[in-house]
Amino acid sequence: MKAVVLHEYGGPDKLKYEDWDDPHGGDGQILIRVTAAGINPIDWKIRSGAMKAFMPLELPAILGYDYSGVVYSVGKGVEGYAEGDKVFGRAGKTYAEFLLADLTGLSKLPKGLDHIQAAALPVVLNTGEQLIVQAGKVQAGQTVIITGALGSVGRTAVWVAKKLGAHVIAGVRSSQKKAAEELGADALLALDSRQEMDSLGLVEVVADTIGGSVGDALMAKVKPGGTFASVVGPPQMPTFTPP
Repeated sequence: MKAVVLHEYGGPDKLKYEDWDDPHGGDGQILIRVTAAGINPIDWKIRSGAMKAFMPLELPAILGYDYSGVVYSVGKGVEGYAEGDKVFGRAGKTYAEFLLADLTGLSKLPKGLDHIQAAALPVVLNTGEQLIVQAGKVQAGQTVIITGALGSVGRTAVWVAKKLGAHVIAGVRSSQKKAAEELGADALLALDSRQEMDSLGLVEVVADTIGGSVGDALMAKVKPGGTFASVVGPPQMPTFTPP
């Protein structure tokens, strides 16, 4: 098969389109012919070597985590899928013509969703759900602020938090507030408005997708015993200097 292969850490020029051994599915596995593969921030971080201390690669390697495609073959013991099914999901080594699907991250392609759109969803959906459920530990009745609410991860986080029964405040720029009305949040917060930020009360959870000065400012809005969850790293709290 053909695949996009990384031979050494570096920029996009280190990715080479070349021949690679075909994967072979066994019992309990599904072999997928890839139609589209998604690209995410984690991909360039791994490619560049920025993540090698936490996620080292055995080079050469095929990158990629999400995809859409068509079931090519189904191993013994696999139920619910058949050759020719259109699917999408999260797996490893998705920059290739074929891959072995991770059954826990596999789903059939919904009607009306094309392959390119589908390949952009799995990592985004997983990240938004993890931000709210695993990191934020959001519970029904809690108030949660979600920054970058119009972004892909932010939209997912808003949906998940609402489904859990939380009171959701969608954080966006002032110029985005009209567009953010479609999210279905309980309230909107202009993150670039000093007045709105200052008037904001304390909340149980901040789910941050932006970081920087926004994350720093909202850290002070978390109730004692509350949670600050982030997909971009911890906020930089100011250091106290005694007088």
